[in-house]
Amino acid sequence: MARIDQEGSLVAVIADEDTITGFLLAGVGDVDIRKRSNFLVVDSKTTVRTIEAAFKDFTSREDVAIILISQPIANMIRHVVANHDKPVPALLEIPSKDSPYDPNQDSLLTRVKHLLGLV
Repeated sequence: MARIDQEGSLVAVIADEDTITGFLLAGVGDVDIRKRSNFLVVDSKTTVRTIEAAFKDFTSREDVAIILISQPIANMIRHVVANHDKPVPALLEIPSKDSPYDPNQDSLLTRVKHLLGLV
């Protein structure tokens, strides 16, 4: 089972430019020796294929413990996000500046509700 107690575990972020900038200013940004960053800035020119590739890369990296993805972007790749079932990296959907968080769209929260019999 994957562990997150390793020193140097990262938070990866997939979001719009303003959200990424906030996290970078908070010190979350990292670029490793292979020039891989732990964030993807998504704008109107970013393809779904690029978002999926970044998500798959972050979920397969040993140094990533948490992935933050803005909910509108998670909705663009919902089929991939919904299939992520590993505890590490943990996946959290966050609101974006343009749209509030909708718990009904969060696949992890929906899964937990089903497990607890709340749905």
